[in-house]
Amino acid sequence: MSRSVRIIIILSAYIGLAVLTVYLFPRYNAAFNYHFEVGKPWGYDLVTAEFDFPIYKTEAEVFEEQEEAVRNVTPCFIRTRELPNGIFVVSLSDHDWLLNKGYKRVSVRGDKHLATTLPVSELLTPKSAYECFGEQYEPNMVADSLTNANLYKNARESVSLTFGLVQSGERIIDRGEIVTAETFQILTSLARAYSEKNITRQQTMYVQIGYLVLILLLIAMFALFLAIIRPNLFGQIRATLFFCLLMALFVTTSFLILRFSQDDTLLYIVPYAWLSILTCVFYDSRTAFILHGITVLLISLATPAPFIFLFTQLVVSLVVIYSLRKMTQRAHLAHTAVLTGVAYALIYTALTLTTTGTYIHLQPRIYMFILANTVLIICAYGVIYVFERLFGLVSDVTLIELTNVNSDLMHRFAEEAPGTFQHTLQVSNLASEAAKKIDANVLLVRTGALYHDIGKLAAPQNFTENQQGGDNPLSRMTNEEAARTVISHVTNGLSLAAKNRLPQVISSFIATHHGTSLVRYFYNSEVNAHPGEKIDEKLYRYPGPKPNTKEAAILMMADAVEARSRSLQEYTEESIATMVNQMIDAQIQDGQFAETPLSFSDVEAIREVFTTKLVAIHHQRIAYPTIQK
Repeated sequence: MSRSVRIIIILSAYIGLAVLTVYLFPRYNAAFNYHFEVGKPWGYDLVTAEFDFPIYKTEAEVFEEQEEAVRNVTPCFIRTRELPNGIFVVSLSDHDWLLNKGYKRVSVRGDKHLATTLPVSELLTPKSAYECFGEQYEPNMVADSLTNANLYKNARESVSLTFGLVQSGERIIDRGEIVTAETFQILTSLARAYSEKNITRQQTMYVQIGYLVLILLLIAMFALFLAIIRPNLFGQIRATLFFCLLMALFVTTSFLILRFSQDDTLLYIVPYAWLSILTCVFYDSRTAFILHGITVLLISLATPAPFIFLFTQLVVSLVVIYSLRKMTQRAHLAHTAVLTGVAYALIYTALTLTTTGTYIHLQPRIYMFILANTVLIICAYGVIYVFERLFGLVSDVTLIELTNVNSDLMHRFAEEAPGTFQHTLQVSNLASEAAKKIDANVLLVRTGALYHDIGKLAAPQNFTENQQGGDNPLSRMTNEEAARTVISHVTNGLSLAAKNRLPQVISSFIATHHGTSLVRYFYNSEVNAHPGEKIDEKLYRYPGPKPNTKEAAILMMADAVEARSRSLQEYTEESIATMVNQMIDAQIQDGQFAETPLSFSDVEAIREVFTTKLVAIHHQRIAYPTIQK
């Protein structure tokens, strides 16, 4: 598969996860289906704020404050003409209106639109003007109704409808508590906030765009982690599909619960521990923690109490990672399930106590949910098997099962190709020690070593280790035919692995344990037999591919070194060390390890381990004395 196609598939997987998350994101129902009255006990479960919302004033409070704001307005009048003595006359109705409303001053605009303010006490009515000046005066001031209307409107709008803020996660009321006037106001505000929140989501897509950005950001953070910290996984289609499917599974389950159930405590049943368990089993603990964290962050965007949810799930992830570093027995999973259940129970109890200040609000059904969760975690053993088959992955438990030398395939191997079987056991021991030295996967390389030569079962008599000094069929073949016969044990091994349904990762050891190296014995013989002629190397090379992991490289070295050690004339530390160096140097010069992440220090450590182990295996034994007669 080309690199561009692989990139398209990987990007499509991440985009598909984002689209699914946005599509399933819960839309909360605006209905606040609670009945409550001041002075009556609250008859429902604990209510906490799912989001920040303001506390609204009552209609009476708002009306009173608006009236006060209007009273503080300075009404505007227009002077239509000037009167002698500079007096200002208003109609009797306007004068009474100003006094009834309690206005103290008015603003007056003249012909040149210059405004001045006057005390209401200086305004005269036609009657009072006649009494003062003995003359009849008509009003020379009329109210500016348009300007005053705008002033009153602005004054009313300046009054805040709220007087406080309830923050997300804040406790509001719990079962049995009396609904006070203050609590009633908060609950009423919450109901209003639900309605307004729902209307906003229906009428605008801005909220959805915001969530989309957050979701894309979180998914991009996970992809960035893989690209920087686990680049070998970032480029794998299988790993990408595994991670995206696992995240989608829990996002879907959680969002469906939040979307169609009024009881968010059902989330306690969802076995989020599977996220860490499955990733730990198939990959590593750091990736497990990041994947678990990103997934619960995605889900927390929709949960009513995101802090509590996040805190609980991150602690659970740590418990799983600490208790399940290696799952080599079924009991390990049970142990993890029990510890996870205890952690859930302790966290729920502690958070309830700190929230309510009493133990009477602990709900027995939550503990039943936690118990169900524990059972589901134990069921992860079956889920591990499903993911193994679905993605061609392999767990440590499966590897241990494959190392059972009493299995049907291993029993046949030992019976029909005893020399090769003994060779694989020695290779397995050598490779395991080397893997341990450079911090590679010991169990994986041990298992791969046991199966790397099973292709020789197709014709065990063609290989010297099974001939026990008898006839060698290869001696009757041409060099090219003999090389082809030897090379065929790789393809035969792959066929046998497929027939016995061995995991792909084990089959890869069969394919790469010779890489693309030469069958040097027959190639050299052919060159010597035809001096001066050009010999086609392709006819004498294994099909490959070359090793691309530390484990595959270790096996290739161990296989070559162990086979070569059997032909040494003498077994001394010097001769063994020389042989080990020659074999590994030849493979390096042939470019067999160019695609592996091995460092120079790794190679030196492997040389040292092989030399030490082979010296121990072939140590000189003392002769037993005979009884002299």
